[in-house]
Amino acid sequence: MERDGKPATSRARPRTYERPRGGPARQIADLMPQIGRTAFRRFGFVQSSVVTRWPEIVGEQHARVCMPEAIRFPPGEKAEGILQLVVLPAHAPLIQHVIPEIMERVNRFFGYKAVSRVKLRQGEVRPPRGHERAKAPPSLKPIPMELGDSLRDIGDPELRTVLESLARSLGGKEEEES
Repeated sequence: MERDGKPATSRARPRTYERPRGGPARQIADLMPQIGRTAFRRFGFVQSSVVTRWPEIVGEQHARVCMPEAIRFPPGEKAEGILQLVVLPAHAPLIQHVIPEIMERVNRFFGYKAVSRVKLRQGEVRPPRGHERAKAPPSLKPIPMELGDSLRDIGDPELRTVLESLARSLGGKEEEES
C-alpha cells in the first residue's frame, strides 16, 4: 500500500523454512515398544516380550493360571534374577512342581541363565488376550419352536430378521430361568 505517495516497505522478515516440530507421522505400532519400555522396566522387565509372549514361553495351559509380575536382578547384573509369578490360588501347588520347567523355558527364551529363582504370589490372573471364547452370533442361536413357524410367513426380510433376533433373545432368557 502506498501512503502519502511513499511506497510501502515490508518490515516483516522473510520466512525461512523450518522443519516440522513433531517430525513425520509414525505408526502407533512403532511407538508402543518405546512407550511401554519404561513402564515394563519400572516393574522389573528388561524385555516386554516376556509378558506379551508368555503363552508361547510356558504354554497355553500354564499361561491360563500364572503370569509374570516382575524379574528382579542383582544390582548391576542381568543374570541370576528372580522371576515373580502371580498364580491362581488353586493352581499354586501345581505351578510349584513345574517351576524348574518354567525357569528352563524362560532362560531358553532369553538365551542365557536370566532366572535362577522363582517366587510365587497368589492372586488374580487374567486370561491372555484373544483366548476368550467367542459367543455364537445371534443368527446361529436356535429360534424357539413355538415362534419359528409364525415368523416364516413374514414377507419383509428385514422385519423378519429383527423379529427372529428378538425371538432368540427371548428364548435365551426363558432357558436361563428354567
